[in-house]
Amino acid sequence: MGLTRQYLRYEPAALFGLVASARAGVAFVALRGERGRYVAVPACEHVFVWDTRKGEKVLILKGLKQQVSCLCPSPDGLHLAVGYEDGAIRIFNLLSGESAITFNGHRAAVTALQYDHLGGRLVSGSKDTEVIVWDVINESGLYRLRGHKDVITQVLFLKEKNLLVTCAKDTLVKWWDLDTQHCFKTLVGHRAEVWGMALLSKEKRLITGSADSELRVWDLTYIQEVEDPDEPESKKSKGSSSPGAEENTEEDETLELDEHPEERIVKCSKVGSIMREGRDRVVTLGTDRMGKFLACHGTDTVLEVFSVLSEEEIQKKLEKKMKKARKKARQNSEEEPERSVELSLQEEIHRVTNVKASSKIKSFDLILSPKGELKMALLLQNNVIELYNLDLSAQVPQAVRVSRITIGGHRSDVRTLAFSSDNIAVLSAAAESVKIWNRSTLQCIRTMECEYALCSLFVPGDRQVIIGTKTGKLQLYDLASGSLIETLDAHDGAVWSIALSPDQHGFVTGGADKCVKFWEFELVKDESSVQKRLSMKHVRVLQLDEDVLCVRYSPNQKLLAVSLLDCTVKVFYVDTLKFFLSLYGHKLPVLCMDICYDGTLIATGSADRNVKIWGLDFGDCHRSLFAHDDSVMYLQFVPKSHLFFTAGKDSKIKQWDADKFEHIQTLEGHHQEVWCLALSPNGDYVVSASHDKSLRLWERTREPLILEEEREMQREAEYEESVAKEEQPVVAGERQGETGLAGKKTIETIKAAERIMEAIELYREETAKLKEHNAICKAAGKEVPFPVNPILRAYGNITPSAYVLEVFKKVKSSELEESLLVLPFSYVPDLLRLFNEYIQLGSDVELLCRALLFLLKIHFGQITSNQMLVTVIENLKKTTISRVSEARDVLGFNMAGLQFLKREIEAKDEVTFFADATERFEEKKRKRKKKEKMVLAVL
Repeated sequence: MGLTRQYLRYEPAALFGLVASARAGVAFVALRGERGRYVAVPACEHVFVWDTRKGEKVLILKGLKQQVSCLCPSPDGLHLAVGYEDGAIRIFNLLSGESAITFNGHRAAVTALQYDHLGGRLVSGSKDTEVIVWDVINESGLYRLRGHKDVITQVLFLKEKNLLVTCAKDTLVKWWDLDTQHCFKTLVGHRAEVWGMALLSKEKRLITGSADSELRVWDLTYIQEVEDPDEPESKKSKGSSSPGAEENTEEDETLELDEHPEERIVKCSKVGSIMREGRDRVVTLGTDRMGKFLACHGTDTVLEVFSVLSEEEIQKKLEKKMKKARKKARQNSEEEPERSVELSLQEEIHRVTNVKASSKIKSFDLILSPKGELKMALLLQNNVIELYNLDLSAQVPQAVRVSRITIGGHRSDVRTLAFSSDNIAVLSAAAESVKIWNRSTLQCIRTMECEYALCSLFVPGDRQVIIGTKTGKLQLYDLASGSLIETLDAHDGAVWSIALSPDQHGFVTGGADKCVKFWEFELVKDESSVQKRLSMKHVRVLQLDEDVLCVRYSPNQKLLAVSLLDCTVKVFYVDTLKFFLSLYGHKLPVLCMDICYDGTLIATGSADRNVKIWGLDFGDCHRSLFAHDDSVMYLQFVPKSHLFFTAGKDSKIKQWDADKFEHIQTLEGHHQEVWCLALSPNGDYVVSASHDKSLRLWERTREPLILEEEREMQREAEYEESVAKEEQPVVAGERQGETGLAGKKTIETIKAAERIMEAIELYREETAKLKEHNAICKAAGKEVPFPVNPILRAYGNITPSAYVLEVFKKVKSSELEESLLVLPFSYVPDLLRLFNEYIQLGSDVELLCRALLFLLKIHFGQITSNQMLVTVIENLKKTTISRVSEARDVLGFNMAGLQFLKREIEAKDEVTFFADATERFEEKKRKRKKKEKMVLAVL
């Protein structure tokens, strides 16, 4: 069957105009051996790494579709953990920029991420109120912790103890013992959401930030597990907290009670509060890596920085205070009473300075440089990154702004876009500036200040641009000099729309003052130079009864379509301005419209979410299409065709066929409302602007687009989405309590389970065929060639059992448990027999033991009641124990060897260090002697 109509696919080409999204945090990353120079920031679905010194983008960590919601660099500085809106976590290698590990466990956006001090474990908190601990080395989930009732806001590992602290918007701070995987303590001293927390003073102090201007400070005392040996057993058994035990509770709001069994691990007592200057809630609270400095900010533009005294500094201050007290006592009386002197909390954690940013702060990161300077990276709400240095050696430390990354984007949402006639330059204008971009390099080549822009166009020749503003002005800019040439008061209200006349001699504007004004280009003599310059001359006006929202010329310049606030579109003759047609049918005002290249059709997009296609000869409505899930903001025909694009507040861009009234393609990429788009004059490029601050470029490819295939892909995507939303499978024998499996059922885990099932089916078939073949050979008394399965041949003529192992090894480590969970029990007996075979051979013992133990856990009842599996289990018991002990021996030997090598290297380094020091000392001695000789010679 031949194709009746061929469409070409538009693909995403680039994302630009974005410095950083304000959704997630900013983080210093170590790159090229330097710390404190490079910062990682979220940029919609990607992560950008900026060089703050040069103001350049040095690395892009590419995401898939979902927006980045959280960032956390690893302690070794080589990796970056990135959390996304759909609950996925990806770990990127900063050297290669590629993602090697993906964790799927959360059902909503990831809101908090934290590595342990070695970087082997990662803990994540989410909007689904659950906390998951992941094993980064094994690339799998360890366990899920439930207990919070609202969004998790911060998670912290304790270095010395195997403990975890979490806080959430449910006003609670919970302490988790990771050995027993349960919550053993809950702090209930907050009256509102806990937005952030930090550990200080070698983890002996906890600071929490809530919805008020107080930072609450808690002292932590770790109580040893080893008690008095003479203590009775009954008392000891009381002390060990069971998984269900939890000091929580509204009835008991006392935070430190010695008789509580939970106090055996940690005792938490409130010591006071530090007052912030900001009156609103804490947005981010954090420390530098050493814990010497604490900083926090609210919903305003001020970052408050505090210094935390170390134990030695506290001791020095106490001695100083004691001296003063003794001196005072000596002055008052002759005796010197030993007075107990204590430091107040405000002296231990004292304010250093306040950093005033240029806009609202969304997040920050601190790093203490080797020079003793405190570097602060601030991510601002208006698409800006600022870097400040704080010189701590100064008498009064003042933060100095050392760099500001702004050139890559606008400070506010882009409201209008335009392409130059040669398809090379792109104009974008927002509330504060107009920028001209080179389409091929995506570099900003001109930035010009303007008023709040609503519409724009390139003047024929592409040397000037005209901007229509919210205040009713028309601003004419010269691109060569980047200067404003002329400003005209065009309308009494906002200039909502501007359209170039097809003869290119002038243009028309429509405004909120109920007028349509016609303008012509003219050359006027410039007072400052001899040459003439371009200007605009007002020639005619069309007065209407309602505000004008959009104006468009027909290609032959005979008709003018005007969209009004009364939900109608009026069509007038251009020469006489006489009324021709009224197009009515929309329930809400028409916000955008366009006329096709041959002037036969006009398409209108409205706030009622519909697009209507009309004939321009009689004004009849050909079809009404439900286009978007929210207002249609922009509509434009593809040049030389009856295809058109629409942009909606539902963050989607759609392509339609105005002849067949069919939806062709949806361009998904933006994460918030799309305000406008522009098509290049040759139709090969689409550029769009959104509320997420990004500009996106889409390119027409040579790939044909088949509508049936598109619909099929759409249905598959919907099915995959529905699978992810299904109820999670229940593990037999698992209590729905505080802990659970870390993973979740996804389309990947189902596909992995299907691949295992197919491999076992093939193994069964091939085994049966082999038996049959052997019987035939025996009966015939001679060897008959056995046909090899094409799949096994593709794998290099391997055996069916080896093929099952190959398939099993290809299942991602993070998806293994969930894949086995959806595997029907009928396949398990075969798997157990195969596992026995593999373990005997000694291949992949660790992976197979992990899978074996999980299968035994979830199918325990069925396996133990099956008489046929008794011998298999007995064999597995013997082989597994022997092979695992062998693996442990090898591992122990390797560890001992590595430790020996480490000691050897350290010893060699020490010798080298001392040799270098001796050489330097000798060199200095020689120089000194030489100098002395020269002095003597001169004398």
